[in-house]
Amino acid sequence: MSRREQVELTTLCLIYNGSKLLLQNRVKKDWQGWTLPGGHIEPDESIIDAVIREMKEETGLTIHHPRLCGVKQFPIDGGRYIVFLFRTDEFEGELVSSEEGQMEWIDRKDLASVNTVSDFHELLSVFDREELTEFIYAVNGDKWDIVLK
Repeated sequence: MSRREQVELTTLCLIYNGSKLLLQNRVKKDWQGWTLPGGHIEPDESIIDAVIREMKEETGLTIHHPRLCGVKQFPIDGGRYIVFLFRTDEFEGELVSSEEGQMEWIDRKDLASVNTVSDFHELLSVFDREELTEFIYAVNGDKWDIVLK
């Protein structure tokens, strides 16, 4: 049995300032709604360099000292899609939006009033709870279950 599989590598980053979270209102048809900015890791690019680059491209901000706090994964044809989850409150620059969607600072207390992506609150728990480091979509028949570890 081969242990090789196709893998897509991506990043997401929770940029925060006190109780405010920097969220993106994604315009793509898949995974629409307010969520964290992120993107693909390029070939030969380090994971840290990728999250710094993606945050600059999507938010206009230069982030510093991003900390890996977890991994999200789900199955794709022939393999899996892996998202490295980072967080930081160290940044500089001027906030801009991108073609990916509008960027906005949203206070945690206001999250219930915005249209977040369907798995946002479970995803946020991986960033917030020290004992969690993994967010998995597990296939269960014809549906996908969220498993947090």
